[in-house]
Amino acid sequence: MAEYQNIFTQVQAHAPSYPGVPLARDRDTRERIGTPIHVKLAGWFGNAQIGPIYLGFLGVASVFFFLIGFTTIGFNMLVQVDYDPIQFIRQLFWLALEPPKPEYGLKLAPLNEGGWWNFAGFFITVSILLWWLRMYRRARALGMGTHVPWAFAAAIWLYLVLGLFRPLLLGSWSEAPPFGVFPHLDWTAAFSIRYGNLFYNPFHMLSIAFLYGSALLFAMHGATILAVSRYGGEREIEQIVDRGTASERAALFWRWTMGFNATMESVHRWAWWFAVLTCITGGIGILLTGTVVDNWYLWAVKHHVAPAYPDVWDPAKLVDPATLSAPAN
Repeated sequence: MAEYQNIFTQVQAHAPSYPGVPLARDRDTRERIGTPIHVKLAGWFGNAQIGPIYLGFLGVASVFFFLIGFTTIGFNMLVQVDYDPIQFIRQLFWLALEPPKPEYGLKLAPLNEGGWWNFAGFFITVSILLWWLRMYRRARALGMGTHVPWAFAAAIWLYLVLGLFRPLLLGSWSEAPPFGVFPHLDWTAAFSIRYGNLFYNPFHMLSIAFLYGSALLFAMHGATILAVSRYGGEREIEQIVDRGTASERAALFWRWTMGFNATMESVHRWAWWFAVLTCITGGIGILLTGTVVDNWYLWAVKHHVAPAYPDVWDPAKLVDPATLSAPAN
């Protein structure tokens, strides 16, 4: 008998397409876009059926606003390479749409001097907020908890801190990061150096701890369920109250190896909180940088988090290498 399918097996369950639970209003049913299709590659990772997708008014509006912002960024990058598609592809990771310069403060700068950044940022932000509202309403419509949209809200919090809240507090759009891949990473490195190394920011420390912790928790939980998938471990809820099941084996494994085991519910709550707190604490750390603390290293020294560097050199005793005579051959 074939074991239950997962990413490591070639067994796929084939069944007729399922459009979803019938809805009361014809309008909602019509807004489930697309005829379901079955893709074998998708079946290697999960369910082979793709679609239909429900967009609705909020989904359509979100996609519309996102396309305006995204194409604005793309065309600004295309201008930088003189509309050369080859160079656009080659330099894509290095191209950027920069925010306005400091002299403009919170004013709307001319389009070619940062105004396009404001324009694109506005539409993308509206798109993200509309998508969040869409997720929230879909969860409520299905009678689900709202854990998914609130997890997404944690990421939105970090996004808004970087591009909106902190620039508003500091009075300048120039404090926000640019749109672009490597330029954004360069901004992050320069940001850390400018404010005395973010590694000394306690909320950055917490964010990294939750990041690594959530990765570890998800890996351990995923590995545990995969390890007992031959016993139907993925059907967690059905097995919680049974004996001799995959769930009990998984619980015994962790009790025997660690002396402690989470329940099938609590492990998801642990992982959810760890992942969400990665963004929440990271956003707090960024928000405090430059607004409350100007130099995190000096803050760490003052609060006995980091030792002060010893004074090991005297500028008065430095020797100019140009004044030294050349060594004899």
